[in-house]
Amino acid sequence: MRKLLRHFPASVTYPVALALLACAEVLIRLGGLRENLSLALLLGVCTTLPLTFVLGADRVLPARAGAAVAVTSAGVLALAPFRTLTLAGVAAQLASVYWLGRAGAPRLSGILVVPYVVLALVSQDDLTTRVMAVLVATLASAAAATGITHHVRSAALAHSATERAFADTLLAHAARGERARIARELHDVVAHHISMIAVQAETARLTTAGLPADGATRLLAIGDTARTALTEMRRLLGVLREDADTGVNRRPQPGLRQLLELVDESRDASGSRTRLIVSGPVAPLDPGIEVTAYRIVQEALTNARRHAPGAAVDVELRYEEDDLAIRVRDNGPGPASPTAGHGLLGMRERAATVGGTLRTGPAHGGGFLVEARLPVRAEALV
Repeated sequence: MRKLLRHFPASVTYPVALALLACAEVLIRLGGLRENLSLALLLGVCTTLPLTFVLGADRVLPARAGAAVAVTSAGVLALAPFRTLTLAGVAAQLASVYWLGRAGAPRLSGILVVPYVVLALVSQDDLTTRVMAVLVATLASAAAATGITHHVRSAALAHSATERAFADTLLAHAARGERARIARELHDVVAHHISMIAVQAETARLTTAGLPADGATRLLAIGDTARTALTEMRRLLGVLREDADTGVNRRPQPGLRQLLELVDESRDASGSRTRLIVSGPVAPLDPGIEVTAYRIVQEALTNARRHAPGAAVDVELRYEEDDLAIRVRDNGPGPASPTAGHGLLGMRERAATVGGTLRTGPAHGGGFLVEARLPVRAEALV
């Protein structure tokens, strides 16, 4: 039986069950009265089966309203002249006014209670009919109020969701506007100054009389660095202007495979000996770990060129079971190397974002040392 009922929706199953219960109740109450039995059975069916349209007519309010009116009319007829209103009919009446109020017709849901109130007032001589009418009117009023309350609550939640979506849209629009403003500032101010650095470095290299070869090399490195910065800034502008077709060729973030190129660039720019030493079983790591390691080495090499020009630098990578160990050491004067600043703070913050640690300070035997340990397993990240 349960398997059979699963093939029918609740909007059909419940009204049919109520209709069968109503007919059973009529047969028990009026089984011996053959002349009124057929009419009582018909009224029992009419007070329950229209509930199918009340429950199943989703988004069709007129169909629900018409079915609820039919249930109420049949209930009043069954109660007033024939006194055959069944408990199943009462349940169908309560369900009708409840779902009508929940569907967004609060006035009609309340109006359908009025016939029972009128019936209670006019049934002065019939105490049973009057009591039943008062009982149905009271229960139907409570059911209608419950349905209306659910409808109001659902409408309020939908309105709140709409307001939140509108606020999110405004926030996203404001964020896009702020990104566009930052992009304009970078393009109009910062990029202009960087391009001037590149132009002036190139002009000084070509026009300065008697410029030593080392000086020309350094000016060339300055120009190349400025042009690289411009390329990176154009890529950043492309990210900020994500809503516009900028035509920027976005390359992936650098990783450990690009460290050799970074070391070569540093060696060419500083003219000093820079080595890359790798030990342990080399394996691809999480992209976030690789870009963090690359940026830490990049900042360490920049600090070495700035604070210990001409000093030899060793960059060591050691692949361990749980960590990637990074060690960047120069053989500069030591105390003249940086002990604080935005670069070192930035390296510490980068290491911390992936659950790693970073230590900086004078190296044993002279020079400056940057050591970092980054987790290599995804579960170690924070």
